[in-house]
Amino acid sequence: MKKQIVTISRQYGSGGRYIGKKLAEKLGVSCYDEELIDMVAKESGFAEEFIAEKGERITGSLLFNIASNLSYANNVFSGNGASLQDEIYFTQSRIIKDLAEKGPCVIVGRCADYVLREREDCLNVFIHADEESRIKRAVTYFGITEDDVPSAIKKKDKARYNHYKFYTDQEWGLAANYDLCLDSGELGIDGCVEIIAHVLEAIQ
Repeated sequence: MKKQIVTISRQYGSGGRYIGKKLAEKLGVSCYDEELIDMVAKESGFAEEFIAEKGERITGSLLFNIASNLSYANNVFSGNGASLQDEIYFTQSRIIKDLAEKGPCVIVGRCADYVLREREDCLNVFIHADEESRIKRAVTYFGITEDDVPSAIKKKDKARYNHYKFYTDQEWGLAANYDLCLDSGELGIDGCVEIIAHVLEAIQ
């Protein structure tokens, strides 16, 4: 089956977001990354800032949150008995499925590879990079001081790993869980874009 949807999971500072946007431009399709925040906010009624913080970085289990020593604020429950983080995940999942139904697109993060796991038209990509490349990118694009970057990288990756593990019961970043894993530190942003585009063309 023709692969028309690309999901991109990425390490913090690996440039996965930029790869997704450039790939979408090259393919002439829509890229959904920060756009999903707005969509989820409108459908759920949650503030965009809350969605951005909780959307793919914190799990929604009360027991998990307690075990992880997270604040009480993260354990507030919505009216139907699900945690607010669960509500965000479920809403994101519905939106991601709807977007996939509409046609070719690129979706960055938010467990999209798992959410769309039953579709045969998805190419699931994981972007990683060496620490030096990630530090340089974080300092340049995220405004983080060089001294603070290593801890930020560790914190962000751990949060994404825990979130992915909780909702999918799979290992985030494990090569076997993706169709293609690329080192953006070695290949560069444009190199990764070209490779993904070439793979899409080759497997049609």
